[in-house]
Amino acid sequence: MNFPKSCDTFVVLSNHNKDRRVIFGKNSDRPQNEVQEVVFIKGGLRDKKLKCTYITIEESANPVNDVILSKPAWMWGAEMGANDKNVVIGNEAVWTNNNDGDGDAKEKRLLGMDLLRLGLERGNTAEDALCVITTLLEIYGQGGPCSEHDDYHYYHNSYIIADPTEAWVLETSGKLWVAEKLESGYRNISNGLTITTKIDKHSEKLHEIAKSMKLWDGETKFNFTECFSSGGDDIRQEEGEILLKNSTAGMSFDVKDMFYILRHKESFICRGCDDSYPTQGSQVSSLSANSINIHWFTGTPDPSQSLFKPFIFTPNPQVSPYTKSPNEPLREHYLYSLHAARVIKSDNETIIKILQDTENGYIDKIEDYIRTLDSGHSTLHELDCIMKECVETEVKLYGG
Repeated sequence: MNFPKSCDTFVVLSNHNKDRRVIFGKNSDRPQNEVQEVVFIKGGLRDKKLKCTYITIEESANPVNDVILSKPAWMWGAEMGANDKNVVIGNEAVWTNNNDGDGDAKEKRLLGMDLLRLGLERGNTAEDALCVITTLLEIYGQGGPCSEHDDYHYYHNSYIIADPTEAWVLETSGKLWVAEKLESGYRNISNGLTITTKIDKHSEKLHEIAKSMKLWDGETKFNFTECFSSGGDDIRQEEGEILLKNSTAGMSFDVKDMFYILRHKESFICRGCDDSYPTQGSQVSSLSANSINIHWFTGTPDPSQSLFKPFIFTPNPQVSPYTKSPNEPLREHYLYSLHAARVIKSDNETIIKILQDTENGYIDKIEDYIRTLDSGHSTLHELDCIMKECVETEVKLYGG
């Protein structure tokens, strides 16, 4: 099977930088011309029934979290995002040898992206979000076309789930799953199973089912990847790990280092708009247990030609309407169409340089703000509009 080469998710834990921050990053590589919107969704109590992309499920009886999502505009779920409890999640497509019955990904169930959004809406820690996703996976299963226009594009999913103190890798095969807890170091996933014998949580009767499928002899040490993998992008997985190793060597890894990795084209981690699966959106999050958490989104394709825009969960956060897609065939939001015309199609190096300078300016602005906040000379309200302001600055740059 010729798998699409798409998506990479990274996490660097707090022992690798002086500010003791967890740095998360993801590139979302999707079909050509699929628009990815960035939207803020207010939480609270909801109706008893929840319509996801394909199926309707029981809604949470408890208030759900506020979330910021980067998502294909046509689906309910999201490729990546964060919630107001400082949890972030990114997902990857994976292909396994468990493709019948509950493992048949062609059947319309919950998309892996629906599960990601549900984890953010209902999970208050990384481990809590993991529990939300795996519980719903076991109840409803996963499956359905993952492209609006291609009924043959379907898969199982893996995830990195992180908060300011820890991270988890979750990998699935149908309704089966395993999870590995990360407490130090770094990790990346790239469209293939990676969890082998270090399994900290798993689905009920996993070992019995593996034996019944004749994937495990019941005597050798259980290895999830060896049992269930049917292939992946080993080259990009290795390239991502090399980039993480090199970037963390100085023990001072920060958001700029993650921007660099997500913009790295030689490794094919960054994929241009002429690729069959271009990078349609990117996210970087900087998480701290003792300070504000900052989430950076592009909302436009190819991060090497895009501006990472900051979002912070303040008392009244504002997100620009320019990153919200209209309900029409092309689904192009205003920022997407302007960026396509002024940057992607013209490859304007001058504009790209201005975007980079603007991005650096916002990094400096937030660092200065954190210092004044810590000293009691500012309030979080002052950052309510920081993402809206940044988007509108970008729109003006494009002549919009």
